[in-house]
Amino acid sequence: MTTVIDYAELGSLAGRDLGWSDWMEVTQDRVNVFADATDDHQWIHVDPERAFAESPFGAPIAHGFLTLSLTLKFWTELIDVTNVTTKVNYGLDKVRFVSPVKVGDRIRMNAVVADVQEVKGGWQITVDQTIEVEGSERPAVVARGLQRYYA
Repeated sequence: MTTVIDYAELGSLAGRDLGWSDWMEVTQDRVNVFADATDDHQWIHVDPERAFAESPFGAPIAHGFLTLSLTLKFWTELIDVTNVTTKVNYGLDKVRFVSPVKVGDRIRMNAVVADVQEVKGGWQITVDQTIEVEGSERPAVVARGLQRYYA
């Protein structure tokens, strides 16, 4: 469920668990498009036959940065801030690629607002993000992201 919050109320978000995004399947097509966009055509990502035969993961896997980039998609499923003029992905404080995401896996993200601070002209939200793989005990990605909102 998406949390809808007005810009003026952003300061009240600190400590709030925003829940889980929807599940999303990671497809070979998405991995290939990401490989083309980043010029990272390593065989463990884009050569399914070789990955099934030789990879220690037993299948082609998504790029870690592909999985990380999906935090923005998932974030927008979890929160909608109204009455803003600009939304900025300000960066990351910490990222860990804990376990691989195989092509065909379904992933989703949990977000917990760790901190909210006023910045010049807006608010900065620090969010602890965990991307999990359906059926796996270990997360795929754990990251602390920074989002800024301006009115």
